[in-house]
Parts: sequence; structure tokens; C-alpha cells
Amino acid sequence: MGSTGKQTYSDTKSSSDVDYEESSPEVVQEDPHAPLVAPIVASFNDRIRPLLDAVDKLRNLMVMEEGIELPTIVVVGDQSSGKSSVLESLARISLPRGQGICTRVPLVVRLQNHTEPEPELSLEYKGRVVHTDELHVAGAISVATDVIAGNGKGISKTPLTLVVKKKGVPDLTMVDLPGITRVPVHGQPENIYDQIKDIIMEYIKPEASIILNVLSATVDFSTCESIRMSQSVDKTGERTLAVVTKSDKSPEGLFEKVTADDVNIGLGYVCVRNRVGDETYREARAEEARLFETHPLLSKIDKSIVGIPVLAQKLMMIQAKSIDRSLPDIDKKINDKLSQSLSEFRKLPRSISSTAEALTTFMRIIGAVKEALRKILLRGEFHEYPDEKKMHCTARLVEMLNAFSDELHGCPESDPKRKFLIEEFECLEEAKEISLPNFLPRTAFLSILQSKVNGISSIPIAFIDKLWSYVEEVVIAVLMSHVEDYYQLQLSTRRAGLNLIEKMREKSMKWVMEVIEMEKLTDYTCNPEFLKDSNRLMCQKEAFMREVNDTSRFRMDLEGFGWIEFENLRQFPHLLDQAFDLRMRIVAYWKVVLRRLVDLMALNLRLSLDNLVNKELEMEIVNELMGPHGNGIERLMEESPAVATKRGKLTATVKKLKDCREILANIRGRITNCGD
Repeated sequence: MGSTGKQTYSDTKSSSDVDYEESSPEVVQEDPHAPLVAPIVASFNDRIRPLLDAVDKLRNLMVMEEGIELPTIVVVGDQSSGKSSVLESLARISLPRGQGICTRVPLVVRLQNHTEPEPELSLEYKGRVVHTDELHVAGAISVATDVIAGNGKGISKTPLTLVVKKKGVPDLTMVDLPGITRVPVHGQPENIYDQIKDIIMEYIKPEASIILNVLSATVDFSTCESIRMSQSVDKTGERTLAVVTKSDKSPEGLFEKVTADDVNIGLGYVCVRNRVGDETYREARAEEARLFETHPLLSKIDKSIVGIPVLAQKLMMIQAKSIDRSLPDIDKKINDKLSQSLSEFRKLPRSISSTAEALTTFMRIIGAVKEALRKILLRGEFHEYPDEKKMHCTARLVEMLNAFSDELHGCPESDPKRKFLIEEFECLEEAKEISLPNFLPRTAFLSILQSKVNGISSIPIAFIDKLWSYVEEVVIAVLMSHVEDYYQLQLSTRRAGLNLIEKMREKSMKWVMEVIEMEKLTDYTCNPEFLKDSNRLMCQKEAFMREVNDTSRFRMDLEGFGWIEFENLRQFPHLLDQAFDLRMRIVAYWKVVLRRLVDLMALNLRLSLDNLVNKELEMEIVNELMGPHGNGIERLMEESPAVATKRGKLTATVKKLKDCREILANIRGRITNCGD
């Protein structure tokens, strides 16, 4: 009798390890319900059943959706490799057969050794439980598969659970996945291979998964796609077990294949012969035992790695060790996830259950909003928004005012040299009247002033619009940050904030247009800088007139103006004196006008922001909340869809994890080293 030359669970016998030929009841008993495994293994089942039940309960609670991996035996294999036949032999029931892919959804097979003589079979999928029997189970699986994956030949990731409670079956839970196929048949999607690969990789990638790779003895193992997939996630093979089917059809070289192990199967091989034709499961096992005992080639294979009973025993031991190894880590992950979920749950806004509570909450929110706006709009305190430059409002407003001032001083109307004296000549010509000579007509001064004010009038208006757009962003951001947990208040406060800013914008627009009209209406200032500047500029008049009248001179450097060309100025000798006076006074007064516009804008802005925060905002929100669109303070009690959804998900998650923790607590005393 040969050996694989590879250490396996069966190489070193424990009290649970019994060879098929020594004690398999199927050989020596006539009972049709004779157990598939030896009596001593049934005792082993009794030890691991609570652990397996616990894992199955965790799986039914969908704990894997929380990112917690469960120890799972995953059955993979190329199409027609004999996967379904292996499962049939273990469960002793008939599964769907036919051309193409028979398993179109992940089939979770839960086998439970049953003390009653009559088996109990049921299917669980999409929240329903369908009871069936051995005669109709294949048809029931096909119907359930069509419900999940459709009536065609497509596949689905949604699992279907088959529960088999039957006397003598091994206590196992396995996930049978669709067989790997590269060429789609009629009715299958073109990317059928990719879809199947995605499902398989999802199940075999977790470290807790044990891969049961079903290989046909008729093929070269190294060319099997299932081997390539398992090797991609389990390079050392430490969690891969291979079961070789169709041993009777291709016995040549099988001993060498399993002995050499060219594909690195860490948990070893089990060679089996599946049921053929109308054989009963009892007859199939007897024929299997005879085959590996008497066949000249197959008899060389060590009896510790042949036969369905050996496979069942090996799977149970691997499963038990995997569960035993994984449960402490699962327990820790469940507790960690539960703590995290409870922490998130506590951070959710407290539900409001009464009008008084809603009113109190509303007053608290409004107070917090006003204080936050006072800090960032009026006092320049930014500690609540240390890294958000946009919310450093006083600094941003000063920058905007400085930019406004720069724009005013940089516009063409503020250039003192622009159309030097030409504009004055034109105005003086039209301002002529019957009067004493050399008197400066006030109408000429006002005409030039009005023209310059009209020229810059769009700048303050654009500034007001830009200013309130910025304030709107800030106010809405602060409002929303304080009411994000109250859906109805979000709607009301946003409307109130937008309406209020629009009112403030219109009010400021009206005010700035009045200021512009005032500047056009008359010329006045008590600022001593005007006389100082105008006198300084007028001191250059005598030199200027002398230079212009000297025909040998063509230009001069005039303080505050730069180089002035004389060519066009000599055409109006009779107006030159008055034009010079007019330009100097306009230049000096224009500085006052620009400074006054900037100062007034800053003062009005400060007053407007103060009124917004301390007077207008609260009243606007109350009016909006109590108005026809607000529906009263009671609407505060309605949670936003996002918060309600999150609360529902967290509630379900917390309940699920608590149930899982209770399941583990109930079996903690039973967790033993099943290999002892």
C-alpha cells in the first residue's frame, strides 16, 4: 500500500480517526439509514455540532456583511469536475443535473446528523423557508435558483441555503460555487467566466476560508482553472484540500499525481469514486471500497486518503480546527465592531419627542448659530474653523475692502493725467456765461465730478453684490452645520438665510446708490486734506503757465502728474488758467470722494452684519418656521432621511452584533481543541 508522502490530518490517527474498511457501518449494516461515518466520528460530531451551529447562526445573521470573516469550506472546481457528485455523496441526496452550469448561485449546504429516522430538508433564500424532501429537493433547488438568478442561464451572488438534517450525515457546512467555464453557451452572458471568477474569489480570498478543490482524475491538475484560482490566494496551499473524482475512469498515474503533488495541496488529497447510474449510496460506497482495495493501480494509494467516508472525516476535522482557531478572533472582531457601532449610535442626534423639547432645541440652536456668527463675522475668532480660510471672515472682508479701494484708485477716472486739461477745456467752453472773467464756474466742476462718479458707479455696486454673496456662503454654512441633524429645520433655516441675505443685499444696493447720487449732487468736505492737497498742487501754476507760454518748451514734469505734453494745451490760451485750477481742485477732491466711498462702505458693512446677526436672523428664521412653508416647531421632531436611515442601519447592526455576541457567549465553555 503506497503513501502520498505528504503529512495530512489522517496521517496521524487521533481518537476520532477510523478507517472506512475497519468500521464503516455502510458495509456491515443493512439499515438504509446507516451513518456515512463511523460511530466514533458521530461522537466527534456531538462535540463540534455546537460550534458549527454557532458559526451557521452567525452566517444566517449576515455577520459577514459587517466585515467579519467566518470559517467556511468553499467547494470550487472546473465545470463537470464532479463537484455536485461529491456533495451528493456527502449529503446522500440528489442535486440538480444537466448540461452547462447547474450551480448558478452560491449553494450553502448545511449537513446535520439527525437522530430521527426521517430526514428533514429545507431551502432558505430571500427571507423565506421552503420545506422539501429527498424526492423533490433537486426540483426545489432549481425553482429557488430561478427565483434568485432568473429563468435563463445567468448566475447571481445571492446565496441559497440547503439544510439537510439526516441520520448518519457528517456535521458540515459547505458553500458550493458555480463550476468554472470559459466558453459561454447559448443564453449565458459573454462575460460568464469573469462573473464566476468574481464570485469564487470573493469566497476563497478570506484567510478563514478552507478551499475544497474538486479535481477530475481525467485531467492534468496543473491545467485546472480552479487550481490557478486557489493558488492565487493560497500560495502555500495550507488551506486547500483536493478531492479527486472519477478515479475509476482514469486510474493510470493517479497514484503518482497525488504522491508528487505538483500543484502544492497543503491539506492533502482524497481520492473518491462517486455514485454511478442508479446505484444506491450504500452500493456506491461498497463499490468504492472494493475499487480502492482490489484495483491493481488504485490499491497502491494509502487508505488514509481514499473514500467518501475519509473525506467526510477529514472535512469535519479541518472544519473543527478552523472554527476552534477562528472563534477567538471572531469574538474580538464582533466586540470591536459592536463598540464602534455603539459609539456611532451615541453620536446621532437625540430624537425629539415633545413640543417643549423641540422648542428648547430650537432656541439652543439659534443661540449657537448667533454666537458662531458673532465670532467669525464680528469678533474675528476662528478657533472653530482653524483650517478653513473662507471662514476667517474679518480677514477676508478686509481683503475685499482693500481690493475695492485698489480698484477705485486704479480705474481710468482716478488717473490724474488722463486727458490732462482737455476735459476741463470742453466743460469750460460749455459753462461760459455773462460774468466777470477768471471766476471758476461751479457748474464746470460739478459736471466733471458727475462724469467721474458715473464712471465708477458700477464698482461699488459690484462690490456690494460680491460682498453679500460671500456673507451668504458663510451664513448658510454656519446654519447648516448647526441644523444638519434636523431635516425640517434645514429646509426652513436655509430658506430664511437666503431670504435674509437677499433683503440685506437689496438694502445695501439701495444705500450705495444713494451714496453715489449724493456724491454727484454736490461737492463738500470738511477734510483738511483737501485744502492741503489742492494748495500744494496749485503752487505749480505759475511755473506751469510760464513753461506753456515758452514756445521753446514742449513738456514739463508736473508733481503728481508726471510729464505733461504742451502741444494740445496751447490751443486754448484763454482757458488755460481756469482749466489748470479746475484740474487741481478735481484731483484733490477726488481723493476725498474715493476715501469717503471706502470708509462709508466699511461702516455700512459693519452695521449691516451687526444687524444681521443680532436682530434680523432670528426673526427671519422664526417667521419662516412658523409661516406656511415651515409647518411649526413640531416639524423639528422629524429626522432627516439620512439620519433616519443611519439610525435604522446602526440599530440593526447593533442588534445583530449583540445576538452574535450572545451566540458566542453561549458556546464559549464548549470551545475546545478538537484535535486533542
